[in-house]
Amino acid sequence: MMFRKIRANIANSITCLNLLSGAMAVIMAFHYEEPVWGLCGYQWAFIFIAASAVFDFLDGATARLMKEYSSVGKELDSLSDLISFGLAPAMLMYNTVGYFAPGSAWAFAALAIVLCGGIRLAIFNVDERQTTSFIGLPIPANALFWVGVVAWIHAHVFPGALATGILMLLFSWLMVIPLPMFSLKFSSFDWRSNYKRYILLAGALLFVIFQGIPGLAWSILLYLLMAVVSRREQA
Repeated sequence: MMFRKIRANIANSITCLNLLSGAMAVIMAFHYEEPVWGLCGYQWAFIFIAASAVFDFLDGATARLMKEYSSVGKELDSLSDLISFGLAPAMLMYNTVGYFAPGSAWAFAALAIVLCGGIRLAIFNVDERQTTSFIGLPIPANALFWVGVVAWIHAHVFPGALATGILMLLFSWLMVIPLPMFSLKFSSFDWRSNYKRYILLAGALLFVIFQGIPGLAWSILLYLLMAVVSRREQA
């Protein structure tokens, strides 16, 4: 009986690690340029958001492997994603604008990220069309985009509060529009049914190799471009 309970909660425990990592990312975002354990706060936010993404992948994989599904696990997963991929990147961007443009009201555009992220998750939970694909930019992809953007800003230049604010509003909107997006989950490994996934993964790998963390932003832009092209081909 004890073993059965432990087995049933392994996936949920991994989801809780996702949630805790997201909460830590929020905390670190408010220590933006402060040195914390050898890194700046925003760099730790990168690490914790990345950890959340890993845990988010592992909890689903574990649930499928162990065939342990529950309604509690589904709700916990969405709540964790809202913190890790909605609130955490929102606070990262809020503090980025606040650091480079102190006092700018455009920092509050970051709230659109968590607002639209919450709407996107709520729609996903009740939309039966999104079992093998997505409609709208997935919230984890949106979070990785902002990690890449902040890294790009620190490597190059801050484009200004206005441009950054408009970009935040635009990408928040992309989470809730009816744009079909293919999933990265493989049901098989043959080229014909997975060529889009292989192209995206290869492109993301090249972006990260040659651009570093900013390559994450370019990878998500590639993902969006491929979704738009696919929609035009099907129209």
